[in-house]
Amino acid sequence: MTRIATDKHSMVIGLGKTGLSCARYLAKQGHRVSVMDTRMEPPALAEFRQEFPHATCHLGGLDEALLKQCDQIVVSPGLSIATPEIAAARTSGVPVRGDIDLFSEAAKAPVVGITGSNGKSTVTTLLGEMAREAGLNVAVGGNLGTPALDLLDDACELYVMELSSFQLETTEALNAETVVLLNISDDHMDRYASRLEYLRAKQRIFRGARNVVVNDDDVLSQPLPNQTMKLFHYGLSMPDVGKFSLLQDNTETWLVRGFDRLIRVDELAMHGLHNVSNALAALALGYTVKLPMQAMLNVLRRFKGLPHRCQFVREFQGVTYINDSKGTNVGAAVAAIESLGQQCAGRIVLIAGGDAKNAQLEPLQPALRQYGRAAILLGQDAARLESVLSSVTACHRVNSLVEAVRAASKVAQEGDIVLLSPACSSLDMFENFEQRGELFTAEVQAL
Repeated sequence: MTRIATDKHSMVIGLGKTGLSCARYLAKQGHRVSVMDTRMEPPALAEFRQEFPHATCHLGGLDEALLKQCDQIVVSPGLSIATPEIAAARTSGVPVRGDIDLFSEAAKAPVVGITGSNGKSTVTTLLGEMAREAGLNVAVGGNLGTPALDLLDDACELYVMELSSFQLETTEALNAETVVLLNISDDHMDRYASRLEYLRAKQRIFRGARNVVVNDDDVLSQPLPNQTMKLFHYGLSMPDVGKFSLLQDNTETWLVRGFDRLIRVDELAMHGLHNVSNALAALALGYTVKLPMQAMLNVLRRFKGLPHRCQFVREFQGVTYINDSKGTNVGAAVAAIESLGQQCAGRIVLIAGGDAKNAQLEPLQPALRQYGRAAILLGQDAARLESVLSSVTACHRVNSLVEAVRAASKVAQEGDIVLLSPACSSLDMFENFEQRGELFTAEVQAL
């Protein structure tokens, strides 16, 4: 990437890995870059100072007067553009942007954008593997793994991007080749004033898209009518012309396009009905960017899913233990309970709890009423969960994940599944969902 001479002063707010990628990109464009962070020791501070020894760092708060003097502000996803100092600068006329906005302007290869409350990391990774199997030079990242701006490469033939609602807030037009909004359920209600506001952020992914993949099982995944978009459909419901769906043929269930059989469900390396939906989404996305069908099916036969997403841990004394620590919202937990409950010889013992992020917990009730044996509850919102779930299943409060595993092993009966799918963020007790899942796995192995 060539350096472009400019006298622009760009302020990057938030110095994590995304903020650092923004600073690098802007510097290559010839911008004078400063950074600002509410923290005194942001995670990428040392690396930034090493790479930009003469740049100014403003730490420990946001300076509204200084922000108003900048030519543009580039906000990292972790900080809301509604933050008063940022909102004031924006009102005064300073452009407020994000890394995906910058990325969409610079990317020369087609972009596939993937968002949704649940499943986006699995679908993003799966589609990336399909593109590699097809022999493409593909770059995969965004909200998952490598920040978007660090992926920019003139040799890239396809970008597959996971995008969060936070990133989409500052994206004026992604202008992607293909996008999908997989599903919507309550998440990040500690950041958004309403579910509608959260949905509006997600739906910004449709701006400028040429193709849109629609989940017919979730009405909120559809864009508003727009004649410039071409729609492609998938879903677990009945087949239809051109749609990626399921077909029941005697004792066999097939993934199909239209009525053409592609692969049997029992050939998939991933387990669970929610992962069948993820596979259909990936097939539909790959079809829109002309990936060979055989290459996509090859990947589906070997791709076992991502760690901490309905990951098999162990079978012990007739009980199966599943790590779904990435189930950080209610919709994800419901999907896991329903998906595993349908194939479980016994019932589900759910381990849940943490920071529910102000989400509504009532959607858990029908799933646990139908499939639950018990709920083992811990963390910041354990009491809220108990008040909602005690009418549909037996509830047990514990103080730690170690206690939760032991309690679940005592409650579970032969044929049951003990499922860690917390329906909550991990940050009240753990560094991240990975640490939570690793501790669960270790404790299960120690039984």
